[in-house]
Amino acid sequence: MNKFLMAALGGTVAGVVATTQFVGPLLAQDSGSSNNVYEQLDLFGDIFERIRAQYVEEVEPGDLIEAAINGMLTSLDPHSSYLSPDDAADMRVQTRGEFGGLGIEVTQEDGFVKVVSPIDGTPAEEAGIESGDFITHVDGESVLGLNLDEAVDKMRGPVGSEIIITVVREGEDEPFDISIIRDTIKLTAVRTRLEGSTVVLRVTTFNDQTYPNLAEGLQEQVDAAGGMENVNGFVLDLRNNPGGLLTQAIKVSDAFLESGEIVSTRGRNPADGERYNATEGDLANGKPLVVLINGGSASASEIVAGALQDHRRAVVIGTKSFGKGSVQTVMPLRGDGAMRLTTARYYTPSGRSIQALGVSPNIVVEQPRVRPEAETEEETPTNRFSRSEADLRGALNNDSLTEEEIRQIEEDRAKAEESAKLRQEDYQLAYAIDILKGLSVLEPKK
Repeated sequence: MNKFLMAALGGTVAGVVATTQFVGPLLAQDSGSSNNVYEQLDLFGDIFERIRAQYVEEVEPGDLIEAAINGMLTSLDPHSSYLSPDDAADMRVQTRGEFGGLGIEVTQEDGFVKVVSPIDGTPAEEAGIESGDFITHVDGESVLGLNLDEAVDKMRGPVGSEIIITVVREGEDEPFDISIIRDTIKLTAVRTRLEGSTVVLRVTTFNDQTYPNLAEGLQEQVDAAGGMENVNGFVLDLRNNPGGLLTQAIKVSDAFLESGEIVSTRGRNPADGERYNATEGDLANGKPLVVLINGGSASASEIVAGALQDHRRAVVIGTKSFGKGSVQTVMPLRGDGAMRLTTARYYTPSGRSIQALGVSPNIVVEQPRVRPEAETEEETPTNRFSRSEADLRGALNNDSLTEEEIRQIEEDRAKAEESAKLRQEDYQLAYAIDILKGLSVLEPKK
């Protein structure tokens, strides 16, 4: 039975269950259980019958069984769970990249729902939800004591309806409410753009479209730059990327590696371990590469960052990643439901597990919470009336340069000033681009 593995964060996307791929039907196996196990199963049957017969209100037997199954799975770890038929269907839809909801990836910590990351361009991101936020109440009702699926159910609702989420955020003295309008979430797996001579590849999720979008977008930006010779490097932005399909993480890593191991998985049975290696070919033609990560970069994102870091193919910049180093296999069950079970840990090429530790960046760069001001009041008069040699009356002309060379210098200066403005909008990205500019200065001229 072929297994399809998932490297998505084991939590849930509010409005839909996390993505994965399926294996064949789960088959009952004789495990040689002891008599004690059968006695415990008899005990379970006794309790089930007493609840059904004597509970104060009539209960649906199927609901009891589902709750018992989910309780068994969620007791193992935060990422194992039972998927009802509806949840399993939702999960397949999300893998294709479009679903209804808020647009946040969540997990559970200390009984509360913790935001791993908001998804780019979704209602949650536009409303100001941030990675690391704790959701304590939904429409005034506490989520404490609910399991993750129950809490997410409270956040589901019709597209266009409003939901009030109460958030506890580090650095804020008091909890506060955020209003979000539910919408249809259309995931754009990769967004690309050109910043000066740097190609920026923003990967928001790892679904079926990630690698095709990456390869196509990268080539479009190289063409826009006038060819690879005019590109000084690439930024692979994995910030707030909660993960997704393991197969796509491998393909994205392979896109920048010529050879060597990308990731390995090791389960309970050593014979079930898998190794995934890179194939020849580098979409970036060996150009310098910077990977951006933060606390919202999880699972598949960490596979990519760890592989490129271990092979010294990229400089990793930002803050420590989320630290999910486990793999989930989703197994269909009778009745169209499914079981999501943690079956392996994954390891970077150097053999390290990032479980609960995360990927540590080569250069730690925090994103300022408060947008820095371009100028202070004290600096304004000085900047406004600053003078250079060229402003002095009777200054000598520069006769060593042609008009074309002077024009080129002025254009380069204008580009540098334009890129400096990026620091006000996205300090981490600007830092990454500056690194690539610095490296390009050291390249020998041809």
